[in-house]
Amino acid sequence: MKRLVVAITGASGAIYGIRALQLLRERGGVETHLVLSPSGARTIIAETDFTPDAVRALAHHVHNPKDIGASVSSGSFVTEGMLVAPCSIKTLSGIAHCYNDELVVRAADVCLKERRRVVLLLRETPLHAGHVELMAQATRNGAILMPPVPAFYHRPTSILEIVDQTVARALDLFGLDLPTTKRWNGKGVD
Repeated sequence: MKRLVVAITGASGAIYGIRALQLLRERGGVETHLVLSPSGARTIIAETDFTPDAVRALAHHVHNPKDIGASVSSGSFVTEGMLVAPCSIKTLSGIAHCYNDELVVRAADVCLKERRRVVLLLRETPLHAGHVELMAQATRNGAILMPPVPAFYHRPTSILEIVDQTVARALDLFGLDLPTTKRWNGKGVD
């Protein structure tokens, strides 16, 4: 079974991480390891009808965000990589500068040093020059920046369809295909 680390940090957009866990659970074949930051838990309460415990229950394994000795903090623990959804600027800064004081950044840093995918659904707008520099440094370190900018070619009719398409495209980056992904065929979607 493949493994994927999913982190939910304190930026707006907790639904992206939640839907990733839900869709991966439905898909099967992927063992999820959740790292939920305290700010991420607070954002879940503010933005969704979920509780942090309900979100934790969606993952196969949950790791304490302060435990830098967790399995996902070691390169010998093989994963497909890590999805940070949403990714706060604080988390981006830690990843860009290898500041491994908490598990979210440590797990991302481990994935990067092992040349595994790290996909950051960065949630901030507008951006100033410092944010852009952090994005450039994280990219140089090997991370993939994927701000959750919605696509409309699949003609979504709900917020959930927009979220699902973004999450599906993020999971594509790990080679994890979802059967519900809408794909452009040159004339429309399949």
